Amino acid sequence: MTTQRVLTKKSLGILMHPSCLPGGGVCGTFGKGAKEWIKKLHKHGIGYWQFLPLTPTDSTGSPYSSPSTFALNPWFLDVDYLIEKSFIFISNKKEELGIINQNKNYFDFNVADELTKKLGCYLLKGWSSQSEERKQNFNKWIRSNSWIEDYATFIVIRKEFDMLPWWQWPHEFKIKNDKFLKSWIIKKSEEILIEKLIQWHLDEQWKDIRNFAKSYKIKLIGDLPFYVSRDSSDVWSNKSLFSIFKNGDLIFQSGVPPDYFSSTGQLWGTPTYFWSKHKRTNFDWWRKRFKRQFELFDLLRFDHFRGLGGYWRVNGNSKSAINGKWIHSPGRALLNKLKNDIGADYLPIIAEDLGVITPDVEKLRKNFKLPGMKILQFAFDGKEDNPYLPKNIKGENWVVYTGTHDNSTSISWWDSLDNNSKIRIKDEYEFSENPSWSLIELGMGTKANLFIAPIQDILSLDDSCRLNKPGTINNNWKWKLNRPLDEIEDNLRSFGQLGNNFGRTQK
Repeated sequence: MTTQRVLTKKSLGILMHPSCLPGGGVCGTFGKGAKEWIKKLHKHGIGYWQFLPLTPTDSTGSPYSSPSTFALNPWFLDVDYLIEKSFIFISNKKEELGIINQNKNYFDFNVADELTKKLGCYLLKGWSSQSEERKQNFNKWIRSNSWIEDYATFIVIRKEFDMLPWWQWPHEFKIKNDKFLKSWIIKKSEEILIEKLIQWHLDEQWKDIRNFAKSYKIKLIGDLPFYVSRDSSDVWSNKSLFSIFKNGDLIFQSGVPPDYFSSTGQLWGTPTYFWSKHKRTNFDWWRKRFKRQFELFDLLRFDHFRGLGGYWRVNGNSKSAINGKWIHSPGRALLNKLKNDIGADYLPIIAEDLGVITPDVEKLRKNFKLPGMKILQFAFDGKEDNPYLPKNIKGENWVVYTGTHDNSTSISWWDSLDNNSKIRIKDEYEFSENPSWSLIELGMGTKANLFIAPIQDILSLDDSCRLNKPGTINNNWKWKLNRPLDEIEDNLRSFGQLGNNFGRTQK
């Protein structure tokens, strides 16, 4: 196998979800704020922008448990663009949409949903007066995105039944009786059109952002969860591909076995895949899923990559992950198909290979020359063989992070360490008064081709600005940068200059 690597030279990136960007009615959007951000990255030689999945979120705001693996999050719709291009007709944006630019460090999901609802109504209102060319472009997009029909129908049914999960819908809806649904869909044609219009506009706006990034030589790194949510249009409309009964009960569910962090393991509650069916269908669903991702992003962080080697399967009615077993996955066959599909020498995938990784998974990653991940916050347990210690990061095919969206910020990580650990780390690594920047410097100094820091670490913020705390459902995913990008210019400049010292910035 003569696969080339996706990362070929020393470079630098920042992790910041679009929702965290300043500007936008409620949270950051696919609008001017995103373009300003790209310009700032370019100005300081920072070549990569990474973010979380851009999919719609679940009720807790998590983009990792989405009602669709193909759709984009309606919160990201840029209102100004829609007005400017006469897709919606509004004379007073603030008054008619109720937009109040709240000076807060957190945004409200309900307010974001409310704005989406209003925008949907205005898009429908303005649709009949759009040009034939626009309508043709829309219809062409619908034809080339086969997922949109089921997704739009799923969302409208869900709203009809008070956002209940699909297995609690009335029988004909739950089993997706297409004959029955046909007449219902005609009755609900306007609501379904709204969902399609929202997705079309999001797609168009993101394509614009992607082209803009390309013109500034900024590469975009997306994120794809291994599993999909049980309460998603993907599972509802493709039940035979998942270990789920027609009534929605789980046959098998996903998770990870007991380990150092949890004596009972983790139970994720997402259905596992019926891999035999995926193989029989020539991995059609997976290939469409990746095709969509590769259209949206330059690179893709593939969450829980180890699931392509094997997965922990637990009975659907189990209450803990203890009594599961490892089942082999046909990851090699799938990755080969993807490679053929894109017709490239390499797959633009970063393998999230954190935690306990078995030799078969390591071999799979190395065979396809996929970069793995190293998190510096995991490095300092005092063990000399810790794989995250900078001196143990061998070779260049890695992406090194200070922390991820699931970690404490580096300032709060440092504050939580005991004094002995702090003394030991200070002695060995000459940590400065700002542990966040000391960690950033350590990461830049590794041999890894790509180093990425979350924006919170570049700004030396504490856990009040943390994006997510795993295992909790309150107050996650809400943080946003509550100041103009010009105000963080010095931090970005310092990051770029430090990167330059390590030969990481783009000239």
